Amino acid sequence: MNLIEELRWRGMIQDIMPGTEEQLNKEMTAAYIGFDPTADSLHIGSLVPILLLVHLQKAGHKPMALVGGATGMVGDPSGKNEERNLLSEEVLRHNEEGVKRQLMQYLDFNPSLKNAAEMVNNYDWFKEMHFLNFIRDIGKHITVNYMMSKDSVKKRLEGDGMSFTEFTYQLVQGYDFYWLYQYKNCKLQMGGSDQWGNIVTGTELIRRKTGGEAFAFTCPLITKTDGSKFGKTEKGNIWLDPLKTSPYQFYQFWLNASDEDAAKWIKIFTFLSKDAVNMLTHEHKMDPSARVLQKTLAQEVTSFVHGEPALAEALITTEKLFTQQSNPVESLTEADLEGMDGVVKINFPKEKIVTGIDVVSFLAETGIFDSKGNARKNVLGGGVSINRKKIDNLQLAIDHTELLHDKYVLVQKGKKNYYLVICH
Repeated sequence: MNLIEELRWRGMIQDIMPGTEEQLNKEMTAAYIGFDPTADSLHIGSLVPILLLVHLQKAGHKPMALVGGATGMVGDPSGKNEERNLLSEEVLRHNEEGVKRQLMQYLDFNPSLKNAAEMVNNYDWFKEMHFLNFIRDIGKHITVNYMMSKDSVKKRLEGDGMSFTEFTYQLVQGYDFYWLYQYKNCKLQMGGSDQWGNIVTGTELIRRKTGGEAFAFTCPLITKTDGSKFGKTEKGNIWLDPLKTSPYQFYQFWLNASDEDAAKWIKIFTFLSKDAVNMLTHEHKMDPSARVLQKTLAQEVTSFVHGEPALAEALITTEKLFTQQSNPVESLTEADLEGMDGVVKINFPKEKIVTGIDVVSFLAETGIFDSKGNARKNVLGGGVSINRKKIDNLQLAIDHTELLHDKYVLVQKGKKNYYLVICH
């Protein structure tokens, strides 16, 4: 199957401009996606555009990753209810480097390839551009009526309004496409479905300024079946940087997907074939409790993002934390406890343990819960385990008998939050 057919069965196509599939079938085509450097790491919301570029390169086309050093200074209003804070140039430059390093892990930039990936930064062509030149040479080609017809603008104008800075964003992004078309022979732009308005502004600008034809398609925005935001946990974003989100935490995010989400995500976030996905889906329906879809999804995505060694460590940590029979808590060595990825470490005065402290005070004073009231409620609700034993007795004293290796207390809050209390 061709690239568009491949992406369609995976559920990765939402809007597509007429002629796009024909263009991709006709010749090697350069295509780009923009990444705004709002942080020094991408998060899993950026995985879909990354995967689109990877699929594009696998199909023999040339992927271009645009780091928005200029557009990051403006702020994209698409999908936003209010204007975001603008970052300083120093912070943006730092973020750009972090984003570039990550993108280079997933795409092949080997210059000997005909379709070698390429990194571009729109700051390079905007930094010398003067405002008067921009409104004369670019602004005159796109009417205000056209710009106001875009959903990203209409929704904001119906609310608290939007600044001129944000209003011009689609022109700035449109110029990116025009510049890449003119100087890099880039004929296709891809992105999330919330970018459709900005993308077609680029194709329109290319048509009006050059008489040329450019193409576009978007992928759906990823959602979770339960209505919560994809890529968010109570701890915040799931980042691609292992220092921000450990491989174990990353693995656990995918492992905890619902059956419905796992069935959808395994097509989008892995490179497994259609036959392999169908076989796994059938196997999962026969025995949902085995969670074969979730386990395969978590392993495939963690391996792609962090590599096989990090996946192996995540699997070891998962085994040690969750498999009581093969890994009783008493069998865990100091190295095991200290080396567990994704476990929050907390220092606590040992003298309080030696004299004994009630479990509610212990949970509050370690900061595992923000108050004694919350600690009490969770203990009574069965949401706390200490050294893998479920706790429901508010009178329980945490003393030296609970210390592992005369030093540690392993606390579990809820299903997947682990804390190692280190007593000095």
